[in-house]
Amino acid sequence: MPKLKCPICGLEVPYVFMDEVPYRPFCSRRCKLIDLGKWLNEEYRISEEIPEPDRPIAPPPPPPSDEPHREE
Repeated sequence: MPKLKCPICGLEVPYVFMDEVPYRPFCSRRCKLIDLGKWLNEEYRISEEIPEPDRPIAPPPPPPSDEPHREE
């Protein structure tokens, strides 16, 4: 019988069908909410810097002119 190990509390939950562990990969709703709280409190971080894009960045639009708008 396969077991699911909760990444929050470490509890191993045996199951036969995936429907038996509705909060997977967590063992319970409580552990799922603890994990969500860690994300919201920024306790988890991506360890690598995001690389710069390969394409050039478009220049900013020109500033608005000081001339009054004329209707034709």
